[in-house]
Formats: sequence, structure tokens, C-alpha cells
Amino acid sequence: MTTNQMLPLTVAGRDVLVRQRLEQTTNKKVNALLVTDLNSIRWLTGFTGSAGTLIVRPDDMVLIVDGRYGDQSREQTKNSQSQCLVIEGRSAIELRDAISRTTKDLKSVGFDPAEMTVTAHETMSTQIISELVKVSAVVAHLRRRKTEPEIQRMELAARATDSALGEVVPMLVSGLTERDIRDELDYRMRHHGAEFTSYDTIVASGPNAARPHHRPVSRKIIEGDSVVIDVGGLVDGYHSDMTRTYLIGDVDPVLSEMHEIVSASQLLGLGHVRAGVLAQDVDQICRDFIAKAGYGNEFSHSTGHGVGLQIHEMPWVRNGFAEPLEVGEVVTVEPGVYREGLGGVRIEDLVVVTQDGCRVLTHSKKDRQCLQLQLMT
Repeated sequence: MTTNQMLPLTVAGRDVLVRQRLEQTTNKKVNALLVTDLNSIRWLTGFTGSAGTLIVRPDDMVLIVDGRYGDQSREQTKNSQSQCLVIEGRSAIELRDAISRTTKDLKSVGFDPAEMTVTAHETMSTQIISELVKVSAVVAHLRRRKTEPEIQRMELAARATDSALGEVVPMLVSGLTERDIRDELDYRMRHHGAEFTSYDTIVASGPNAARPHHRPVSRKIIEGDSVVIDVGGLVDGYHSDMTRTYLIGDVDPVLSEMHEIVSASQLLGLGHVRAGVLAQDVDQICRDFIAKAGYGNEFSHSTGHGVGLQIHEMPWVRNGFAEPLEVGEVVTVEPGVYREGLGGVRIEDLVVVTQDGCRVLTHSKKDRQCLQLQLMT
């Protein structure tokens, strides 16, 4: 499958789901929603601009954009089959007035406090005379389950990262720096179809590998290193996410043990993913295995997260997120162990939740034989 063969993304009917969710979560007390998060606006309308405000009303949706995005918003909402009225404002005053007119007949308007700053809320309060009511994760919750066209985009993004990593792995033993490897990965991901990287690519070697979100530096990769590579690509708005850890030459026995434990933990986690399982239980099974092996205090982050229009989104595969996984959700499973001064190990795959298990989208090799590399002499 190529980008030209992707199924079209349509958003028709998603506004209906929002209204139903609002009714369920507010006991019908709120029947309109203010949406300011651009990813949620895109999910509801197809609009991809960098600024806009969406009002989901009882009988329609209104997208308010500035003069840069008039034509684009009308074209994109039409192409995505969104039943959405577009209002274009040519000045700050026109935009403010459009929001006021659009909401003036509404008794109350819900908003998600997680997607609005205090300043933005204060500003909206001067433009909307209706009561503003906090509602939690209405659109974010609906975005959890992915359609087949959405999954296709993530699969293509994952394929780009797989191809790039396959080409770059041999370079790990040729005396290059973390930044060299990062630059090669970023270029090759684009060459293989990703439009952008999903985040700043992580290449962490030696002691740097003990920092889960290390930024690459000019350190050369040497004998005895563990090298954590965390890469993701973006295709038509949708992300991928994958991590592999390579061992260079003869490594400290502790690093070798860490690698074996994380690998086994990750396989246990993948085997536990299926519809109906609580997200926190996947985290717990990985965490318990690592703790029994004596490295519990060195597993310093959650086991995973949802992926979609955002690289980190619901559902959260962590302790305290006691909601069941659902068919069509796309999540990561990425246990890791990190020891300061020595290095770290993390192994991550991106998977689609199915009724009986999961379908893995990332396919870079991760067996020990492929992850143990010898320096070139």
C-alpha cells in the first residue's frame, strides 16, 4: 500500500457522536461544545490549518477561521464530507463577533479545560454570553477508536520508520555520532514516505541512554554502549512510534541482563493487549515482571499511550487508567529500564487493539541476535 492507495478520510457523522457523548456525560444539561484543540477540529471537520475555533451546536457545526484559511477550510470541510458552516473573519474584531453571534442563542456551551489555557478561557468568557461549562475529554474520548483509513496512515508511517531504521542500523558500528544517526534516520524516513518526523528523534548512547528522552549530541557511539533509538513518522496527520535498543560489541553484563528483562517484559505486555483488558493491567504486567527481576526502581515511566493525530493521546497505558481497551485503539507497549552512569534499554511497538489480541504495526527486528552489533574493525 502507498499513500496513493489510502482510503479517503471522511468525518461525516462525527458531530452526532459528539452530541451523544455530551448528552451522556452531562445528563443533557449541555448541548453545545466549544472546540479549540486543532487536532480535534481536524478530526471533526477535516480542516488542517494552524488556527481556528469550532462550535458544535445542537443542529450544526460552525468553523470560524481567519483570512488565511477561508478557501482552505471550505475546500477541506467539503472534501471530508463535514456538515460544517465556515465563517471567515478578516480581523480580530470580526473573529470575536463571529464567536459571539454563533453562540448567542445557546444556554450553555461545554469546553474541555485540558485544551484551553486560563487566558484563553478568560478571553472566551468575554465573547460568549452563554454559560461556559467544563466537560471532560468529549472529543478526545471519541478519537480513541480509529477507523481503517486512520490505521492505514499510521501503518504507512510505521513502514517508513521501519525502512529507515533498517538502512541506518549498520551505521551504528561505523564510528558515527548520535546526531549523525539522527540526521540519517530523519532523512530516510522522509525518503520512505513520511512527511515529517513525529517528534525529535531520540538517539541515546552509552550513559546518555539512561535518559529516556535524551536529545542527540555529538558523542560517538563506541564499544560497550547500549543505543536507544526512538523514531516516529507522520503521514497525513497520523503518527507512528517505535523504539529499539542496540548493544554494541561486548557490553556490561548488567546491560545485557537489562536487555533480556525488558525484551521479555515487552512480549508479556503485547500478549496481554486485547479488547476488554484494562489499560492499567497491561502496565502492571510489564512492571511486575521488571520488579521481580530486581529493576523495578529503574522503570521510570508508563508502559504506553494511545497514538493518532497526536503522538501521545488516550488511552493511557499506565497505573490509574482503569478503562478497558477497545477494538480499533492504537497504543504503544514500551517498557524500559535505565541505570544512571551505565545506560538504558527500551523496546517499543505500535499495535492496533483487536477483539482477541493486537495487530503490530511496527516490524523492525528486535530479537537479541539482530540487536547485538559488532563494531567495524
